[in-house]
Amino acid sequence: MKIIILGAGQVGGTLAEHLASEANDITVVDTDGDRLRGLGDRLDIRTVQGRGSLPTVLRQAGADDADMLVAVTNSDETNMVACQVAYSLFHTPTKIARVRESAYLTREELFDNDHIPVDVLISPEQVVTNYIKRLIEHPGSLQVIDFAEGKAQLVAVKAYYGGPLVGQQLRQIRAHMPNVDTRVAAIFRRDRPITPRGDTVIEADDEVFFIAARKDIRAVMGELRRIDETNKRVVIAGGGQIGERLAEAIESRYQVKIIEMNPARCRQLSDTLESTVVLQGSASDRDLMLEENIADADIFLALTNDDEANIMSSLLAKRLGARKVMTIINNPAYVDLVQGGEIDIAISPQLATIGTLLAHVRRGDIVSVHSLRRGAAEAIEAVAHGDAKSSKVVGKAIEDIALPPGTTIGAIIREDEVLIAHDDTLIESGDHVILFVVDKKHIRDVEKLFHVGLSFF
Repeated sequence: MKIIILGAGQVGGTLAEHLASEANDITVVDTDGDRLRGLGDRLDIRTVQGRGSLPTVLRQAGADDADMLVAVTNSDETNMVACQVAYSLFHTPTKIARVRESAYLTREELFDNDHIPVDVLISPEQVVTNYIKRLIEHPGSLQVIDFAEGKAQLVAVKAYYGGPLVGQQLRQIRAHMPNVDTRVAAIFRRDRPITPRGDTVIEADDEVFFIAARKDIRAVMGELRRIDETNKRVVIAGGGQIGERLAEAIESRYQVKIIEMNPARCRQLSDTLESTVVLQGSASDRDLMLEENIADADIFLALTNDDEANIMSSLLAKRLGARKVMTIINNPAYVDLVQGGEIDIAISPQLATIGTLLAHVRRGDIVSVHSLRRGAAEAIEAVAHGDAKSSKVVGKAIEDIALPPGTTIGAIIREDEVLIAHDDTLIESGDHVILFVVDKKHIRDVEKLFHVGLSFF
């Protein structure tokens, strides 16, 4: 696929890295020559320096025959104009734009071919807000992913000493929970993937990914670790777009405080939010944190745009007694350094966002793609089409499907029913199939499984 990416920042650079390794023809456009050189030295891609909304620059990038334009610059207006130019002059089939300003996002009628021709809108702030909200709702989880509009969820937890299933084989899950159906999709032990089988023994500190119907998630978590107490008190450092959206989303269910440096922004937050307490100051101020009883906080969230400030305030909050600490880290090099120590969860905005983009790049009917373990693996929701003659999966039992190495099917969603995958489960046309891919070099093979054709590949 021939793809033009506008913007060589964190999101654009991460997307280029994912797609360049999958045999796509990638061109990245940016005004910053140093950024482009850095990407070009690391990846097998073309780069063009210039403003991505200009017709001349888009033509130089290959817009005449591009399959897709992904506009993820820091300017909403540049992204929207670029999509308009790509549509009007180059008839680009698929146009994706990053739009951050909620004043645009709330007016959906703006984005159609008669007005601003954007096929897919991406709002990283909203994606990250939803991501954090799910983590708050599932105490003890490292990652929570919705499939089929939340009917099924994939949850990552760290197995703890004392969990009922720790030290036992996976096949014991059914004996422990006869009324709950679940499947362990993958296990990471000391950062190495282990393909789960019935005789696999769960060890303490294993990172376990399991899938279940939404209503059964808490019961399964209880088998792998001590269930954490329900979260009540949440402290947010940073009143930017993510901090504000998160407070707005959770303030009716939790006691929320926001700590924000900018006095004008504090006044704006106070006017907008209903029950959230807004404090003017720095989350790195020890006296302020003590005064606000940070030791009583169930969750401390560092959500500013400054990685170093986030890390320092998180370490301080943990040292002063906050029960759980989550931190936004924009620099991927920092994520592995800090997660799992005093910082419980490091959140990478670009990796949270990248799945939304990948879903539209994948071949076959792919509904959603989620990056797991900081990009090392993927969870994919694909729709099966066709019949036994035209499809490689329809009409077959899971044990008879030639899955690529390191790939497992975790669940099937059939209309409103969640079917946990077992060897004899048959796949029907229209089923949403949830796959877990540990080795990303096999992504193309997974996509081919869900192609429909008169003959097989």
